Amino acid sequence: MTVRKKYSKEFKLDAVSLVKEQGYNRSEAARSLGINANMLGRWVKELESNDGQAFRGNGKLTSEQEEIRQLKAENKRLKMEKEILKKATVFFAAETK
Repeated sequence: MTVRKKYSKEFKLDAVSLVKEQGYNRSEAARSLGINANMLGRWVKELESNDGQAFRGNGKLTSEQEEIRQLKAENKRLKMEKEILKKATVFFAAETK
């Protein structure tokens, strides 16, 4: 099994700056850094599309992703509360008979 190599945010930003600011093409920059040109291309696209939120690292969510996670947790909690209330209603209705 191969181990994936992890690159720091600074390394990725420096690699992308070679392409965007210093005029290297992707294959030249990738070859000089010892990485795959496709990976460098993916980093460039990620930086362009995420407006400063690129290369956050593992587990670091954007504000939208964090809000979605919180809303899903709240939705799950509310559904559980609703089920408990349904069961309680059935239980107390059976006791009054």
